[in-house]
Amino acid sequence: MNRPTWQGHAIVRAASLAGCTALVLALAGTGAQAHSGHHPGHPRDAARQTLGANDGWASHGTGTTGGAAATAESVHTVSDWAGFKAALAAGGSAPKIIKVRGTIDAVSDGCDALAAPGYDFDDYLGAYAPETWGLEQDLADEPDDSPEGLRRASAARQDTAIKANIPANTTIIGVGRNAGFKGASLQIKGVDNVIVRNLTLESPVDCFPQWDPTDGDRGNWNSEYDTAVVYGSTHVWLDHNTFTDGDHPDSEAPTHFGMLYQQHDGELDIVRGADYVTASWNVFTEHDKTILIGNSDGESTAVGDRGRLKVTFHHNLFSKLVERAPRVRFGQVDVYNNHFVAGQGYGYSFGVGKESQLVAEHNAFTLAEGVSPAKILKRWNDSPLTDRNNRVNGKRADLIGLHNAENPGTPLRSGAGWTPTLRTAVHPAQAVPALVKLGAGAGRIG
Repeated sequence: MNRPTWQGHAIVRAASLAGCTALVLALAGTGAQAHSGHHPGHPRDAARQTLGANDGWASHGTGTTGGAAATAESVHTVSDWAGFKAALAAGGSAPKIIKVRGTIDAVSDGCDALAAPGYDFDDYLGAYAPETWGLEQDLADEPDDSPEGLRRASAARQDTAIKANIPANTTIIGVGRNAGFKGASLQIKGVDNVIVRNLTLESPVDCFPQWDPTDGDRGNWNSEYDTAVVYGSTHVWLDHNTFTDGDHPDSEAPTHFGMLYQQHDGELDIVRGADYVTASWNVFTEHDKTILIGNSDGESTAVGDRGRLKVTFHHNLFSKLVERAPRVRFGQVDVYNNHFVAGQGYGYSFGVGKESQLVAEHNAFTLAEGVSPAKILKRWNDSPLTDRNNRVNGKRADLIGLHNAENPGTPLRSGAGWTPTLRTAVHPAQAVPALVKLGAGAGRIG
C-alpha cells in the first residue's frame, strides 16, 4: 500500500511559523488521497483505495481493505434507498463496492407513512401529560392499543425501514460532491472490514420518540437511531464523511411537557466489543450527543468491552456540538490532530468514562468567548488520560490542569498507560485548523 505523501512534521511546523499559507493549502489539498493505499490494477479509482499502513487502529493486523478486491459484477452504483439495500444484500460477504450517487432519503414519504394505523400524536400528548399521568409511573406496561402501544408499533416500522445492515468486505463511497444519506441508520454490526467514505450523512429523525415520565425530575423524551453504529465489528474505516443534523437541528426542535422534543440519538456509536476503528478527515457538526465509545458501565457489557474498543480519530472537525466528542469507556482511544470549535451551549468534548484509556495530543480547540477551557474534559470516572501538546485558542494548554483547577473535588489524573504507534504524520496543533478546514468532510474525493 502506498505510504502518505505528507511532507512531515518539520515542514508543516516551518510553514505555519513562517506564515507560508500556500504550503499549508497544498498539504490540506492532498489529504483526501495521500493517506490511502490502492488496490493493484485500479490506481486511480477512489472506490478501491484501502487504508494505508499505520493509519490508526483500523490498520492493525490484517488492515482494512473494504471491497477493494470486488469483481466488476460486485460494483454497484445506487441512487435510491431500495437500490442501496438491494446492493448490500447482493453477493453476501464477498467483496463489494457500492457507489452512492446523489442524496438518498430513507424516509422520502415522511413520518406519517411510517405511523401504525390509529396512532395520533395529539392523543399521545393528551394521555401522558404530567398533569394527567404524573411522573412516577413509566409506560412499559401500557397495552398495544394504547397511545404508547401504537407509538411502539410505529417505532418498529421505522426501525425496519431506515436501518441498513452493512456486510463484511464492503466499501460504500459517495460519487462526487453531493452524495449521501438522509434519515438512514447505517448498521455495521458483527462484521469485519468495512470502509465508508465521502458521504454526507444527515442524522435520522426519530418520528416517534418515547416520553419517559420517570427520567429525571421532570421526565424526558428519549429517541433512537444513530447515524452510524459500529457494533461488535472490526477493521472499520470512516473517512471524509460529514455527519450533520442538516435540516433538523435540535435548536429548532419544539418542547412538549416542558422538555425538548428530542428526535436525535448519536452521530456515531462504537459499542459492544467493536475494535480497530479509524475515523479520519470527517466533519461532525450540529449535534448534541455525538460519539459514544462503549455504551454501558455494567459488568456484563464490560466483559465484552475490556481489551477492545480501540479507536483512532485524526484530522476531524468537531463543530457546533454539545458533548461526546467522544465519550469513552474501556477503549484505548487515540485522538490527535483534530480541530474542535465550540460555541455557546457547549458541554464538553472528551468524556472520561469507566476504565477509559484516552490519549489526546496535538489537537486544536477554538472556544467562543466565555466558554471555559476547563469544560473540554468531563470526568465520569476516575480514569487517567494522556494530554500533550494541545492548544486552546492558539495557546499551549494543559487540559488536565485546566479541568482540575475548576473541579478540585473531582480531579483527573495523567497517564493513560499506553503509547500510540499507529499514526502517520503528526502535525503541530497550530497547523491543524487550516489543514482540517481545507481537507475534512464529504465531497473531497471520488
